[in-house]
Parts: sequence; structure tokens; C-alpha cells
Amino acid sequence: MREEKKQMKAEISEMQGELLTLQQEIKKAGISVFVLVEGFAASGKGSLINRLITCIDPRFYRVCSMDRPSPEETRRHFLYRYFRTIPEQGKFTFLDSGWPSILATSNLERSITSDTYKRRIEFVKQFERSLTENGYLLVKIFLNIDEDEQKCRLNRLLADQATAWRVSEHDAWEAKNYCEVKAAYQEIMEKTDSPFAPWHVIEAKKPLISEFYALRYLIDAISDRLHNGIDKKAVAKYVPKLPKPISMPLLHEVDLSLALPREDYEERLKKDQKRLRELHNHIYARHIPVVLLFEGWDAAGKGGAIKRVTQALDARGYEVNPVASPTPPEKNRHYLWRFWEKMPKTGHIALFDRTWYGRVMVERIEGFCDQKEWKRAYREMNEFEYQLASEGTIVIKFWLQIDKDVQLARFNERQETPEKQWKITDEDWRNREKWDAYEEAVNDMLQKTSTEYAPWHIIEGNDKLYARVKTIEIIIDALENALEKPVL
Repeated sequence: MREEKKQMKAEISEMQGELLTLQQEIKKAGISVFVLVEGFAASGKGSLINRLITCIDPRFYRVCSMDRPSPEETRRHFLYRYFRTIPEQGKFTFLDSGWPSILATSNLERSITSDTYKRRIEFVKQFERSLTENGYLLVKIFLNIDEDEQKCRLNRLLADQATAWRVSEHDAWEAKNYCEVKAAYQEIMEKTDSPFAPWHVIEAKKPLISEFYALRYLIDAISDRLHNGIDKKAVAKYVPKLPKPISMPLLHEVDLSLALPREDYEERLKKDQKRLRELHNHIYARHIPVVLLFEGWDAAGKGGAIKRVTQALDARGYEVNPVASPTPPEKNRHYLWRFWEKMPKTGHIALFDRTWYGRVMVERIEGFCDQKEWKRAYREMNEFEYQLASEGTIVIKFWLQIDKDVQLARFNERQETPEKQWKITDEDWRNREKWDAYEEAVNDMLQKTSTEYAPWHIIEGNDKLYARVKTIEIIIDALENALEKPVL
């Protein structure tokens, strides 16, 4: 037995050196490694992670302890806390527990409905598949101990004042309901096991054995990805069926002659802003999050429309997110990561001046992503919005449409007005030269991503006054409709 233990320690030492070498290789290859260590309470998740990271450069990993959601996190979408932990290219994230424990507990405690539980299982599958498609390597490990071993470990921790604090109420609850928790974990793992993100179950009675197998699984997964890449056929089998997009007009069919006299504008704007202010109070009381997306041609009036919307809102209940080119940390993660970071909590409104749709417009036209990436993005963005809407978020999308002559007039006005010159850049002029290419991309976007749960609204924007009022009235209608529905 001692010889076996000695041999295992020697092999672990060898594997640690191998992992250190692989860490340099994934850094060069730009592969992000997401390691989920799940398991029963007292199964040794934290200890295992500590042993796994000893041989990795500390500048290239992050450890996240995913306890039960905080009160703040419970006001966010289910996937929010997981998406925001994903690593940059060439780095590791180790999760101490994750979505399986939260799903198992919330389902057993009946803190969510059966439908919500099933829906969140699907969200997890979509999340894992999307990460894989975007180049992430997801390694999932479950540490298994039997009921007697768990009780023994928890009692040992409780017997020492220095470690008793580590046993939470939830740990005690889990031990009391061991059989039910085990069945819940088994069901979740069966439903989320896939060829590209399989579960690895380790019998964790002996820490040395846990470390040995965890290192082996991690090294094999990294080596396979480096040498064989992503199994695209396997991933393709896990693409969900979503509701079909709704029909949208082409941009050249939009009537841009629509206008509103200033007198009528002032009257309607005042009335609409008053109603919007009232509705903001109601959605806060009902804990309904709202996401408003503003896209459109340069100088189409997005800023002016957003200003008139926010004038009617309580400043404590909304945030405007101007979207520019991604920063290096943003560029080195899944392109939706920076938007998940800005999703509103319940009762709040997030407004986006430019959005994730840059993936199928700017990035498509300028070649910042390849054709496969931007074509896949239509589905990814529909999934993203479906996930938001399914959990109660109101998603409203605006495209502000103007013609080329109006844009030119507004560009010239900006250049000739000192206080507006900051609004016009060389890039605006370059984009104007690619008007036809952008129009084709926008038409594709509208046709492929306007859905019942997250519709696009084309705003006739040659007349700014008309555009501002129409935008607010569409928001009012959407909020009123949402408030008529029963609470999820």
C-alpha cells in the first residue's frame, strides 16, 4: 500500500510538471479553461482546487467560490453570476461549486417552480455549448462521497473551533437530506453531460486519489483540445430550437416622411413622460427588469431618444451603457461577456447606446470576426435574449432609420457647430462610405433576430421629434402589456 501511495505521488508530481507546460501552450493558443469542481458538502472541493493550482502560474488563474447567491445576485438572471466569471483567453477559472448545486438545492427546496428548473437546465446546456463554440474548454469534475463519509467529515470539522465555521447551515441541510441531494445531482449531471463538456465523477474518499484523477482529466482535456480542436459535429447536435423570427420590412420600405409638428410634440412628450414615470414605479414594485437597445445609423438620433426616455425615469433605477470598441479584457472573452456584466437587476432599466449587435454589423463589415462567427452570432443573440425574456426581462430593440441626405446634413451641422464637433469623427465618414454594405447587414439582422420575445422596432428618424415620441410610446405599450401579465 505504501508503495502504491509513493508511486501515485510520483505520478502526480509528473502530471504537475505536464500541466505547467500545458499552461504555457494554452496561453500561446489563446484557449480559455473553465474548470468546475462540484460535489457534496465536505467532499474536498476547495482542497482539491488548492492542489490543482499549485503548479500553475498565479497570474493566469482565478478561483471563484460560488456559494449560494447573495441577495444582490438573486435579483439578477440565473446565468449572470456564472457568465461573469469566465476567464480571458489563455487563462484558467476554477469554480468551487456552480450551477448544479444551486439547481439541486433550489429544486429540492421548491424555491423555484418545476418549469423554471427545467428552463434553467436548458440555459446551462446553451451556456456550455456557447462557451465551447467560442473556443472555451469546459472541464467538469464531481467529487463523490457516501453518506457516512460526509457525516464523519462534517463532525470532524464541527469538533474543532478553528474549523467549525466552515460548516454552514446548508451543509447541515445537505447531510440531513443526502439521498435526495444525491438523486438531484445525478439528474442534473445526466441532463448536462455532453461529448464536449462531459462530467468526470471522482470517488473522493482519499484526497490523493482525487488529485490524481482530477489532474489526469484536466491534462487529457487540454491536450485533446490543443491537438484536435473543437468537435464541431458534437456541438452542433446541442443547438436548441427557438421560436422563429417575425417578419420585418426592409429598410428601403420604411416611410421616412413621417413627422410631428413641434406643438404636438411638446404636448405628447409631456404626457408620455408622465406615463413612463408612473410605469417605472410599477415595474420596480413588480421586480421586472427592462433592457432597451438603441441601434441606428450614425447621427440617427439615438442619444436624443435616450435622453427623452431617461428624463422620465428615476435616476436611481436605470443605467445608460454607451458601447464602444471592446477593451483588451473584453476582447479576450466571449463577446457577450461585457453585456452580461451590465444586465439590470429586478425593477431596474438598462439602456444600451449600441449593443451586442455590433457583432453582425461593425465586426462583420470591418472583418473583426470571421464569417462563421458572425453567422453563428444570430443564433447566440437570439438565445441570449430568449434567456433574458424567459426569466421575466422586457427586451425592446430600436433601429433608428434615416436616409443618406439627412445623415449628411447632420454630419455637416456637427462639423460646423463647435459644441457638437465631438460628435463627429473620421470613422463616421468612413462608415458612410460603406452605407450599402451596412444596409445589407442591418436588413439581415432585422430579419434574423426580431422575435416575439425581443422584437425590433424600426423608428422613422428623419424627423427627430416624431422619432422620440414614437420610441417612448412603444416602451409604454411594452411595459403596460408586461404589467398585465401574472408574476412569473
